[in-house]
Parts: sequence; C-alpha cells; structure tokens
Amino acid sequence: MYYKITVAVFIALICVGCNQEKNIEISSESFTEKELKICENSKCPEVTINYVEVFGDKAVSEKINQKIKNFIFNSLLLGEDTVPTATTIQEAATEFIEAYKADKAEFPDMAGEYFAEISVNEIYNTEEHMCFEMRQYLYTGGAHGYGTTTFLNVNPQTGEELTSAALFNNRKEFTAFAEKKFRKQQEIAEDQGINDTKFWFKNEKFYLPESVGFTQDSLIFIYNQYDIASYADGPIELKIAIKDAESFLSID
Repeated sequence: MYYKITVAVFIALICVGCNQEKNIEISSESFTEKELKICENSKCPEVTINYVEVFGDKAVSEKINQKIKNFIFNSLLLGEDTVPTATTIQEAATEFIEAYKADKAEFPDMAGEYFAEISVNEIYNTEEHMCFEMRQYLYTGGAHGYGTTTFLNVNPQTGEELTSAALFNNRKEFTAFAEKKFRKQQEIAEDQGINDTKFWFKNEKFYLPESVGFTQDSLIFIYNQYDIASYADGPIELKIAIKDAESFLSID
C-alpha cells in the first residue's frame, strides 16, 4: 500500500513539473531599419517593429513565436509574391527596403517614401488562453497608407491557435447576439437592412471579423478599413463585455 502511494505521489510530482515547464514568459523586443547593413551608407524607408517574444517551454514558445514572425513577414511582403521567403525579421525588412529601392529606381519622381510600422502586443494571458493584438500600418505609394488590426489567440500549454470553434460554443448564435449589439452601437433599427446606412456587408448580411480580441473584461472585434465601410470611416470597433458573452464562450 505504501509503495502504491509513493508511486502515485511521484507521478503527481512529475505532472506538476511538466505543467511548470509549460509556463512561458514574454519579452518585449524591437527592431528598426537602422540595424540593417543595407542602410549603413544609404537612406532607407523607416521600418519600426515592436513585438513580443515568448520564452519557456521550447516546443510551445517556438510555435507561438513563429506565428508572430509570420505576421511580421506577411506585413512586410511586397510585390507579386504571396508567400514570404524570409526566415528572419532582418531578411523580411531587407526585402521590403529592396522593393522600395527598386520602385524608386523605376519611378524616380515617386512622391513619398515607403514606411512600415508593425506591433504585436500581449493583451490577455491566462493558463489556458493568450491573446495577442497584431497591428500593421504601411505606406507603399498612393494617396495614403493602409493599416489593419487582427488578433491571435493561442493555447499557452500547446502553442496551438485557438479557433472560433474552440472559443465559442455556438458561433451562429453568438453572431446573432453580436448583431444586436452592433445595431445598437451604430443606431440601426432592427427592421432596417444592415446596409441601409453606410455599411456594405456582403449579401447584406451581418457577420463578424475573422479574429476576436480578448481583454480582462471585453471581447473586441475590429472591422478594418474597406472591410464593411469606406476608408474615410476608419476602423470600426465592436466591444462586447465578457459578462454578456460568457454563455457563448467555451473557455473560462
């Protein structure tokens, strides 16, 4: 009997140790074009990147860090390529600057220099759920720049992304609930078409952005410029209190 208890305690201690190893820490990092050799002796467009890096369990942190880096790589991607080839932030920034220099050489009278501002911040963190806010704003010619805000939700125990299916019990029911909140916020009557004012939802049917942000007390949905309205309308934010959405959530 004593042997069985000892074994059980030993196994429990191992499990606790495993869980402790899964704990991860977050560090704030930054990068600018000034760190690149290509910019040592020539003027470069501004590239400012503020992001977080995850440390701790190697397998978990690598998964999360790669997701963050992929966002940065995609944000800096210009030209016809749709899949980044860069494997480091330095490479991605260098390719962005080289694309600018090539465009400038082809169009010397091009007004304005390119620039890129990218940020990734942790905005929510529990044992089972981490949320990162991911912003990017680029100017690559034309009348104005363009920016987006999206969110990344991950399980800090595994490093895997938490999808809508994992976050919500019933996305369809929650969308109907969110539409009522949206209509109230935008002063759209229930008997009005969702596009009767300034919006242009596809097929005139309300839908939520693909990603959702979590804070301690709210869910955040952001429609970026051109998603459902004109550029001049700017990003459109819908906030829903956690306490109002609890029954729809499948996580604590």
